[in-house]
Amino acid sequence: MTTFPVSPKTIFMRSKFQLAVLFGISALFFTACSESAGKDKPVDMEKARAEIQAMEDAYAAGEKARDADKVVVYYSDDAISYNRNEEPTAGKAAIKERIAQRLAKDTTGNSNVYKIVDLFGNGDMLVEIGSWSVLNPSGTEVDKGHYMSYFEKRDGKWVCVRDMNATSMPAK
Repeated sequence: MTTFPVSPKTIFMRSKFQLAVLFGISALFFTACSESAGKDKPVDMEKARAEIQAMEDAYAAGEKARDADKVVVYYSDDAISYNRNEEPTAGKAAIKERIAQRLAKDTTGNSNVYKIVDLFGNGDMLVEIGSWSVLNPSGTEVDKGHYMSYFEKRDGKWVCVRDMNATSMPAK
C-alpha cells in the first residue's frame, strides 16, 4: 500500500487556497491598473499652458488691485504656500490673510509679472516652473526670481495645491 506524505484532501485544500490567493492578487492588479489609467491620461499642454498663464495673470492683476480675494482664487482650500524668510502658510484662509497683510504693507506701487518657464504633468496634475519680476511704477525691474507651483484639476478647474518661490537678486 502506498502512503502519501500529504493526504489528497490537503493537496486539494492547498490548491483551492492558492487559487483564491492568485485570484485576489489578480483582482488587485487589474483594479490598480484601471484606476491609474485615468490618472495617466495625457494633458493638452497647449490648453493647460494658456489656462495656467491666465491664472498667473489674474494673480498679478489681483495683487495690483490690492485685492486678496482675487489673488487667493489661485489656491485650493488645502493649499500650502512656502515663501522666503517665513514658515509655510497652510490653508486658503491663512494664505489669503498673509497676502492681505503683504498687500496692505506694500506702498511702492510696484507690480508683479509671472511667466511660465516650463510646464509638465499628466492626468489631473501639473507642475509649473515660472519666473517672476517686480517692476517699479516706471517699469524698471527691482526684483526677480523663480517659483514652482503644483496644480491639481478639481471639479474641472486647475487649482494650486503647493507653491514656493525664491529671489534671484543678490542680497542687499
